[in-house]
Amino acid sequence: MTTQIATPVGPARAHLHRAARPRGTVVLSHGAGGGVDAPDLVALKALVDDGWNYVLVEQPWRVAGKKVAPAPKTLDAAWIPVIAALHDGRRRLTGPWITGGRSAGARVACRTAAATGTDGVLALAFPLHPPGHPEKSRAHEGLQVGVPLLVVQGERDPFGTPHEVGAAVPNATVRPARGDHGFTKDPQDVVTAVRGWLEGAAGSFGG
Repeated sequence: MTTQIATPVGPARAHLHRAARPRGTVVLSHGAGGGVDAPDLVALKALVDDGWNYVLVEQPWRVAGKKVAPAPKTLDAAWIPVIAALHDGRRRLTGPWITGGRSAGARVACRTAAATGTDGVLALAFPLHPPGHPEKSRAHEGLQVGVPLLVVQGERDPFGTPHEVGAAVPNATVRPARGDHGFTKDPQDVVTAVRGWLEGAAGSFGG
C-alpha cells in the first residue's frame, strides 16, 4: 500500500508493508543521494516475515522530483508529521516504533527521536563525518538519542568506520557490514544484524 502524507514542506510518500500479526513497526527513509530502492532498504522488507510492519518513506523533495536534498531542518520538519500520521487515524500502525533510515535518513531519525516519541532508532550507514574530514563530526546527533540505537556500518565506509562510530557514539550498538557506504548489492548481513538487534533489544522498547 502506498499513501501520501501531508507535511509543511510538501507531501511525503509512504510505502506500507503490513505484517499479518504485527509485533511492532519499523519506519525507514532514504539518504540524500538515493531513494527507497536502495538494496539495504529493499532487503529489510524481510522484517515483515518476522512480524514487523515495514514502512519506507520518500521525503517530499524526492516526491517533488528534486535532485538535491534540502537543509536538515527541512528534512526534520517533514519527518515528524509523517511519523505522527502513521501513529494515528486510518493509517494507525502497531507499536513499539523503530524509526530510522540510511545515511541522511539516519541522521534525521536521530535528531527527531525525542520529538517523534520513537522506541528505538535504526541507523544504516550513519555519516559520522564527511569523507576525509573526521574533525567535522556529527556524533552529537547520535549522542542525543535516548532510546536503543543500532548503527549498521560498512567496514570500508569513508563517512566513518564501525570502529570510529563506536568510539564517537558509545550509546549506540554498532554492527559492521560488508562494503562501504552503500554496503553491497546483496546486504543479507545487514538484515541479519537488524534482526538480531530487534530480538535482543525487544524488552527495551516501549510501545
